[in-house]
Amino acid sequence: MTLLYGGLFVLSGAALLGVTYVLVQRAIGGQPPELSFNEATEPGVVPAQPPQSRQSALKTLAEQAQDAMAGQIADTMHQLLVQSGIALALMLVVSIVLGWIVAGRMLRPLRTITATAQEISATSLHRRLALDGPGDELRELGDTFDGLLARLEDSFQAQRRFVANASHELRTPLARQRALGQVALSDPEATVESLRQAHERILAAGAQQERLIGSLLTLARSQGGIDVRDPFDLARLTAEVVESRKAEAHRRAVTFRTSITPAVPSGHRTLAEGLVANLIDNALRYNVLYGHVEVSTRTVEGRATLTVGNTGPLVPPSAIEQLFQPFQQLGVTRAARTEGLGLGLSIVQAIAHAHDADLTTRARSGGGLTITVTFPAIPRRSSLPGAA
Repeated sequence: MTLLYGGLFVLSGAALLGVTYVLVQRAIGGQPPELSFNEATEPGVVPAQPPQSRQSALKTLAEQAQDAMAGQIADTMHQLLVQSGIALALMLVVSIVLGWIVAGRMLRPLRTITATAQEISATSLHRRLALDGPGDELRELGDTFDGLLARLEDSFQAQRRFVANASHELRTPLARQRALGQVALSDPEATVESLRQAHERILAAGAQQERLIGSLLTLARSQGGIDVRDPFDLARLTAEVVESRKAEAHRRAVTFRTSITPAVPSGHRTLAEGLVANLIDNALRYNVLYGHVEVSTRTVEGRATLTVGNTGPLVPPSAIEQLFQPFQQLGVTRAARTEGLGLGLSIVQAIAHAHDADLTTRARSGGGLTITVTFPAIPRRSSLPGAA
C-alpha cells in the first residue's frame, strides 16, 4: 500500500509539474519582442556620426538585447524544472513515510483479525475481536467475524451436547443387555421360563437401541441436506401415516380430527414421511386421556402446509425451543423416561430445514402444541409423476 501511495503521488506530481511547466513556457517562453531604437536629436544639434553608422549600432544593440532575454527565459525555465524535480523528490520521500504510517494504521485491524484467527481453536471459540473505531468496512469485517465465531461456538456446543447425549443413550441399552445376560447366567436355579423372560427383555433393549440408531441416522441424513427434489403428494402421505397410527391412537384413547386437502410440495418423500410420522407420534405420545390430534394439509398461496395440533399438558412458551433440542423432553429426566427418545422434534426440525420449509410452533392455551410446516412453493410446470 505504501508503494501504491508513493507511485500515485509521483504520477500525479509529475503530471502537475508538466502542466505547470507548459503553462509557464507558453506565458514567458515565446519569441522575444522586436526591439528598435529611434535616434532622438535636439533641434539645432548636429549628430556626431553619420546616419548609416548610427542605425547599424542600434540594430546590433537590439539583437544583443533579444539574445539576452532569450537566454534569461531559458535559464528561468531550466531552474523551474530542476527545482520542481527536487521538490517532487523531497515530497516523494515525505509521502512514502506518511503512506507507511497511514497504511500501518489502516491495516492494524487486519493484523488483529489474522492473529486472533491463528490463535483460535475449537476450545477457544469464546474469544472475540471486539474492534473499536469508526463504522467502516474493517469494523464491519470484524463484527462479521465475531458473528461467525458466535455461530461456530453455538454449533460446537450443540455438537458436544449431542455426542454426550447420544453416547449416554447408546450406552444405556447396552448396559441393560449386559446386566440382564449376567443375571440370567449367574442364576444357579435358572429355568427355561426365566431364561426366556431374560432373552425377551434383552431383545426389547436391542429394539430400543435399534430405534435410537435409526433415529440418529435419520437426523444425520436430514442435516446433510437434499440433493434431488421431486414433487410428492403430501395429502396422500399424511393420510397414510394417520391410517397407520389409528390402532395406537385407539390404545391411548385418542381420536384423530383430520382435514386433508390437496397439497403438493417438492422434496424428498421418504424424509417428508419421517417428518409427518414424528409429528403425529409426538402428538399421540404426549397427549391426555380422551384427547385428540388435529391433522390438516392445505395449500396457501401456492405453498403446501401441514399442521398437527394435539391436546396435552401445558407447555410454557419459553420451553418450546428446548423441545427441539436432541434428547430433551419437557419435565422428564432420562431416568424417568418411559417412552420416546427425545429425538422426534429434532428430526422434524432437521427435515424441515432440509426442505427449506418454515417451522412454527405455538403452545395451546388449554395444553398441547400446534406445529405448522410450510413448504416452499414449486414452479407450476412441476407436477406429480404419473399424474396424467
